[in-house]
Amino acid sequence: MTAVDPGRTATTNTSEAFRLAMRNVASPVSVVTTMVDGQPFGATVSALMSLSMEPPMLVISLDNRSRLLSMLRQGTIVGVDILADEQKDLANHFARRSADKFSLIDWEMTDGAPALPGSHSRITCSVNQFVPAGDHTLIFGAIETAYGYDKQPLVYWQRDYGTVTRL
Repeated sequence: MTAVDPGRTATTNTSEAFRLAMRNVASPVSVVTTMVDGQPFGATVSALMSLSMEPPMLVISLDNRSRLLSMLRQGTIVGVDILADEQKDLANHFARRSADKFSLIDWEMTDGAPALPGSHSRITCSVNQFVPAGDHTLIFGAIETAYGYDKQPLVYWQRDYGTVTRL
Protein backbone atom coordinates (compact mmCIF):
# COMPACT_ATOMS: atom_id res chain seq x y z
CA MET A 1 0.00 0.00 0.00
CA THR A 2 1.39 3.38 -0.96
CA ALA A 3 0.96 6.45 1.23
CA VAL A 4 -1.18 9.03 -0.58
CA ASP A 5 -0.83 11.73 2.07
CA PRO A 6 2.55 13.46 1.69
CA GLY A 7 2.12 15.10 5.12
CA ARG A 8 1.74 11.78 6.90
CA THR A 9 4.61 10.51 9.02
CA ALA A 10 5.22 6.81 8.39
CA THR A 11 6.41 4.38 11.04
CA THR A 12 6.16 0.65 11.49
CA ASN A 13 6.20 0.91 15.31
CA THR A 14 2.56 0.78 16.45
CA SER A 15 3.24 2.59 19.75
CA GLU A 16 5.06 5.40 17.96
CA ALA A 17 2.37 5.61 15.26
CA PHE A 18 -0.30 5.87 17.96
CA ARG A 19 1.68 8.58 19.77
CA LEU A 20 1.98 10.53 16.50
CA ALA A 21 -1.74 10.14 15.78
CA MET A 22 -2.73 11.30 19.27
CA ARG A 23 -0.70 14.49 18.84
CA ASN A 24 -3.42 15.48 16.36
CA VAL A 25 -6.14 15.28 19.02
CA ALA A 26 -6.70 18.55 20.87
CA SER A 27 -7.30 17.92 24.58
CA PRO A 28 -8.35 20.16 27.44
CA VAL A 29 -5.60 20.66 30.02
CA SER A 30 -6.59 20.05 33.63
CA VAL A 31 -4.94 19.92 37.02
CA VAL A 32 -6.29 17.20 39.29
CA THR A 33 -5.85 17.77 43.03
CA THR A 34 -6.55 16.16 46.38
CA MET A 35 -5.70 16.72 50.03
CA VAL A 36 -4.27 13.88 52.15
CA ASP A 37 -3.43 14.35 55.84
CA GLY A 38 -3.29 18.13 55.39
CA GLN A 39 -0.94 17.96 52.40
CA PRO A 40 -2.11 18.95 48.90
CA PHE A 41 -1.21 16.84 45.87
CA GLY A 42 -1.79 17.56 42.18
CA ALA A 43 -0.88 16.65 38.62
CA THR A 44 -1.51 17.96 35.11
CA VAL A 45 -3.85 15.71 33.14
CA SER A 46 -4.92 15.84 29.49
CA ALA A 47 -6.88 12.58 29.50
CA LEU A 48 -10.19 13.45 31.11
CA MET A 49 -13.73 12.91 29.89
CA SER A 50 -17.35 13.05 30.84
CA LEU A 51 -18.63 9.52 31.47
CA SER A 52 -22.27 9.87 32.46
CA MET A 53 -24.91 12.54 32.94
CA GLU A 54 -27.19 10.37 35.09
CA PRO A 55 -25.62 10.02 37.52
CA PRO A 56 -22.99 12.68 36.70
CA MET A 57 -19.57 11.01 36.45
CA LEU A 58 -16.19 11.61 34.85
CA VAL A 59 -13.08 9.58 34.07
CA ILE A 60 -9.54 10.74 34.80
CA SER A 61 -6.55 8.85 33.42
CA LEU A 62 -3.41 8.87 35.59
CA ASP A 63 0.01 7.40 34.85
CA ASN A 64 0.64 4.38 37.10
CA ARG A 65 3.86 6.08 38.33
CA SER A 66 1.93 9.18 39.43
CA ARG A 67 2.37 10.24 43.05
CA LEU A 68 -1.18 11.61 42.93
CA LEU A 69 -2.53 8.17 41.98
CA SER A 70 -0.79 6.63 44.99
CA MET A 71 -2.66 9.08 47.27
CA LEU A 72 -6.15 8.24 46.02
CA ARG A 73 -8.54 5.78 47.64
CA GLN A 74 -12.19 5.00 47.09
CA GLY A 75 -14.19 7.93 48.49
CA THR A 76 -11.32 10.45 48.16
CA ILE A 77 -12.49 13.91 47.09
CA VAL A 78 -10.69 15.06 43.94
CA GLY A 79 -10.69 18.54 42.43
CA VAL A 80 -10.43 19.04 38.69
CA ASP A 81 -9.46 22.50 37.49
CA ILE A 82 -9.91 22.67 33.72
CA LEU A 83 -7.37 25.37 32.98
CA ALA A 84 -7.99 28.69 31.22
CA ASP A 85 -5.85 29.80 28.30
CA GLU A 86 -3.68 32.08 30.48
CA GLN A 87 -2.72 29.19 32.83
CA LYS A 88 -0.04 27.52 30.68
CA ASP A 89 2.56 28.06 33.41
CA LEU A 90 0.36 26.18 35.92
CA ALA A 91 0.01 23.29 33.45
CA ASN A 92 3.80 23.06 33.17
CA HIS A 93 4.26 23.48 36.95
CA PHE A 94 1.97 20.55 37.78
CA ALA A 95 3.42 18.39 34.98
CA ARG A 96 6.80 18.30 36.75
CA ARG A 97 7.67 15.67 39.31
CA SER A 98 8.34 17.51 42.56
CA ALA A 99 7.55 16.97 46.22
CA ASP A 100 5.62 20.19 46.92
CA LYS A 101 3.82 21.65 43.93
CA PHE A 102 1.68 23.99 46.04
CA SER A 103 4.23 26.08 47.98
CA LEU A 104 4.90 28.64 45.23
CA ILE A 105 1.38 29.09 43.80
CA ASP A 106 -1.96 30.58 44.86
CA TRP A 107 -4.56 28.00 45.78
CA GLU A 108 -7.49 27.55 48.15
CA MET A 109 -9.55 24.70 49.56
CA THR A 110 -12.87 24.53 47.74
CA ASP A 111 -15.46 21.79 48.12
CA GLY A 112 -12.98 19.45 49.82
CA ALA A 113 -10.01 19.69 47.43
CA PRO A 114 -7.31 22.23 46.52
CA ALA A 115 -8.52 24.68 43.85
CA LEU A 116 -6.58 26.90 41.45
CA PRO A 117 -8.13 30.37 41.04
CA GLY A 118 -8.72 31.54 37.47
CA SER A 119 -9.62 28.19 35.92
CA HIS A 120 -11.98 27.74 32.97
CA SER A 121 -14.13 25.19 34.87
CA ARG A 122 -13.99 23.49 38.25
CA ILE A 123 -15.34 20.05 39.17
CA THR A 124 -15.07 18.05 42.35
CA CYS A 125 -15.83 14.38 42.51
CA SER A 126 -15.64 11.42 44.84
CA VAL A 127 -13.47 8.55 43.61
CA ASN A 128 -15.61 5.43 43.27
CA GLN A 129 -13.64 3.07 41.03
CA PHE A 130 -10.12 2.34 39.74
CA VAL A 131 -9.66 0.51 36.43
CA PRO A 132 -6.11 -0.55 35.45
CA ALA A 133 -5.52 0.19 31.75
CA GLY A 134 -2.02 -0.49 30.41
CA ASP A 135 0.47 2.02 31.84
CA HIS A 136 -2.35 4.17 33.25
CA THR A 137 -5.23 3.76 35.68
CA LEU A 138 -8.70 5.13 34.97
CA ILE A 139 -10.32 6.88 37.93
CA PHE A 140 -14.12 6.97 37.88
CA GLY A 141 -15.49 9.86 39.89
CA ALA A 142 -19.02 10.74 41.00
CA ILE A 143 -19.56 14.49 40.57
CA GLU A 144 -20.06 16.48 43.77
CA THR A 145 -19.89 20.04 42.36
CA ALA A 146 -19.33 21.67 38.98
CA TYR A 147 -18.74 25.30 37.99
CA GLY A 148 -18.11 26.95 34.63
CA TYR A 149 -16.54 30.39 34.22
CA ASP A 150 -16.42 32.86 31.33
CA LYS A 151 -12.88 32.05 30.20
CA GLN A 152 -11.23 30.46 27.18
CA PRO A 153 -9.97 26.89 27.80
CA LEU A 154 -6.34 25.86 27.56
CA VAL A 155 -5.89 22.98 25.11
CA TYR A 156 -2.93 20.79 24.22
CA TRP A 157 -2.38 19.97 20.55
CA GLN A 158 0.68 19.05 18.46
CA ARG A 159 2.85 19.11 21.63
CA ASP A 160 1.97 22.75 22.36
CA TYR A 161 -0.65 24.81 24.16
CA GLY A 162 -3.38 26.84 22.54
CA THR A 163 -7.05 27.65 22.87
CA VAL A 164 -10.14 27.43 20.69
CA THR A 165 -11.89 29.90 18.40
CA ARG A 166 -15.43 29.74 17.12
CA LEU A 167 -15.93 29.02 13.42
